[in-house]
Amino acid sequence: MFNPQLLRSFSALIEAGSFTRAADKLGITQAAVSQHIRQLEQQTGPLILRGKRTLELTPQGNALRDYCQELEQADKRLQNRLEDKDKAGGEISVICPSSIGLRIYPLLLNLQQQRPELTIRLRVSPNHSVIAEVLAGRYELGLVTQQPDDTRLTAHKFTEEPLELVLPAGCTANSWQDLQALGFISHPDGHAMATRLLSRRFPGNPGMQSIRVSGFINHIGLIPEPVSRRLGFTVLPRYARLAFPRQALLQVDNHPVNVVDTLWLTHRAEWPITQRAEQALAWLRQHLSDDINAPLTISSAIYR
Repeated sequence: MFNPQLLRSFSALIEAGSFTRAADKLGITQAAVSQHIRQLEQQTGPLILRGKRTLELTPQGNALRDYCQELEQADKRLQNRLEDKDKAGGEISVICPSSIGLRIYPLLLNLQQQRPELTIRLRVSPNHSVIAEVLAGRYELGLVTQQPDDTRLTAHKFTEEPLELVLPAGCTANSWQDLQALGFISHPDGHAMATRLLSRRFPGNPGMQSIRVSGFINHIGLIPEPVSRRLGFTVLPRYARLAFPRQALLQVDNHPVNVVDTLWLTHRAEWPITQRAEQALAWLRQHLSDDINAPLTISSAIYR
C-alpha cells in the first residue's frame, strides 16, 4: 500500500509540472514534496528523470500515474453510488461525433428548458477521443460510430444514421452525368462518404475523381450552405443535414439505396449511469426515433 499523502504529492507534481508549483498547490514546502517523491521511489524505483527542463516520467512513473488515476476514478464512482445516482439535477456530460452532436445538442437544451436543474455539457470529437475521454471519466456518456472493444467500456446500439445524397432544391440525380454537372461540395470526410454511398447508387461509376470539386468546407454545420445556393451537391450523415436551418433549399435523393452507420452508446462498464443521464437518454431516444422513421422528405420542423 502507498501512503495517500505521498500519492497526493506525486499527482500534484505531474499536474503542476515542477516541484515548486506542486508545493504551492499543496501548501507545503518544496523540500517536503521532494522527500515524498524519494519515499515513493524507495518502493517503486525511479519515478522521474531528474535534470530535465520539463518533467518526464520513467516507466515506473507512468505506471504509478495510471494507478493514481484509477484511484481517482474509484473515488468518483463511490461518490456517484453514495450521493449522485438518484440525484435528479446536475450535469449531463456527453461526447460524440459532430454530426450526431448537431442533432442531440438542441434536443438536450430543450430538456434543460423543461428542467432548469440540469446542466448540459457536450463536446464533439472523433471516435478515438470519445473513447479516451469516457475512459478517463471526463464524460459520463459517449457516442461512437464503431463498437468499442475495450473491456472497461459497455456499448449498446443507440441509433442509426444513414448517409444522404444532398442536392439543391429541385435538382435530381438520375445519372452520374447529373452529378458531374452539379460539382461536389467536399469536406474532410466527403470523398469517403460519397464513395461509400455513390458506389451503390451508381454501380460501375467512374469514381469521385471524375467529378469536379466546386467547394470545400471543414465545418460540418456549414456544408449544406453552398448546396442550398445551388453550387453543387454533397454527401452527409442525416443528422448533419437535419441541423441546417433552411431545409426548403435542399433536396435529398430518394433512391432506395441505404448506407447506414450504427451509433453506439458507451460508458464505463463499472460506473452506474446516473438517473438524470438515464432520463436524458430516454428523451433522446424518443425524439431520434422520429428521425429514423421519417421518410426522406424535407420538413421545416427540425427540432421538436
